[in-house]
Amino acid sequence: MDFSDEYKKLIWWLLIATRGGKNRCQIIKLLKEKPMNINQLSEKLNLNYRTIRHHIKILFDNRILIKKGDGYGSIYFLAPYYVKNYKIIEDVLNNN
Repeated sequence: MDFSDEYKKLIWWLLIATRGGKNRCQIIKLLKEKPMNINQLSEKLNLNYRTIRHHIKILFDNRILIKKGDGYGSIYFLAPYYVKNYKIIEDVLNNN
């Protein structure tokens, strides 16, 4: 099995197979373009702060995101592997 297959399975589960996948997809797309904190994402997506925080935690815990700083002002970035291999995310989204 190709190493990237494991990442595809993880992305599929996070973005397609689970209930909050659409919100997590939007978060990933925004963070690919520009790092942001939870409040900025909340405003940009017009979603509740706590909802964004929940999805950020899931993405962070699964190493899709990294963060700089602590607490309220933490800035989130797409993890370097996914920046370099964004095609994995695009493939999963385009094939579902």
